[in-house]
Amino acid sequence: MHNDIELLLSDAGFEADYRPDISREEIKHLIARYEGLIIRSKTKVDAELLRQAGRLRFVARAGAGIDNLDVDALNQRGIKIINAPEGNRNAVGEHCVAMLLALLNNVAKADKEVRRGVWDREGNRGYELQGKTVGLLGYGHMGQAFAQKLGSFACKVLAYDKYKRDYTDGHAQEASMEEIYESADIFSIHVPLTAETRSMVGGAYMKRFKKNVFLINTARGEILPLKDICEAIASGKILGAALDVLENEKLNSLTVEQQKYFEFLVNSDKTILTPHVAGWSFESYEKINRVLVDKIINEFNGIE
Repeated sequence: MHNDIELLLSDAGFEADYRPDISREEIKHLIARYEGLIIRSKTKVDAELLRQAGRLRFVARAGAGIDNLDVDALNQRGIKIINAPEGNRNAVGEHCVAMLLALLNNVAKADKEVRRGVWDREGNRGYELQGKTVGLLGYGHMGQAFAQKLGSFACKVLAYDKYKRDYTDGHAQEASMEEIYESADIFSIHVPLTAETRSMVGGAYMKRFKKNVFLINTARGEILPLKDICEAIASGKILGAALDVLENEKLNSLTVEQQKYFEFLVNSDKTILTPHVAGWSFESYEKINRVLVDKIINEFNGIE
């Protein structure tokens, strides 16, 4: 956590016990003391961890995704889940724009070539974003932030969200996936990782796009398997992929098959890869704390 977390909690009247190096076994041993638990992404909160959590009122996830939380186990115990997508939504939106513009204009490829003494103008001719149709899968905090950033580029933004209705706004138009399949030039993923979305955007899914598309994934890598990304790039269905997340982000523990596909992505001039940092700006690091503390205050004051 940003180091102001203790001060923010203290100023709000809470007693904070900040233990950034705590192990899972230590959490299990100590959790009975606490009414609240604040974690990042590496701590899995499941029934085993909660066995002694008799006083726990909430688990706060410093970030947006809650795929490391056993939602059923928490709900069964009446423990509230708090997360902070408002804290890093702007960072994700800006990162998506940066990756998209770099992808369309061959920035990474051209940079590498010029550094090697290759001056290839024609081979690095790019595409303009103006006039393109961008399809968004998911229109929560992250999808909305990206759509807002796209507003000045004179492109059309279509958004599909299975769990929303009547969400057309000044930034995106509500659409079915069939409409996105039909007209998208660019496809960006903004859904959480759940049992429903795991491996959802696979090879068959990508083949439904009428056009060959540029792909952005800043959500979770497990939504789009490595094998399917590589095959779609090789076939030309994906013209370029900007990936902030991978199916397996522990690069020293890739399976033999995953290593093969990872090397394909690394060696392709049609990919831009970043290490799960879309929502991890200097500013979001602080904003996440403020959002969480505000929500914790509301929880203890009975404010929804």
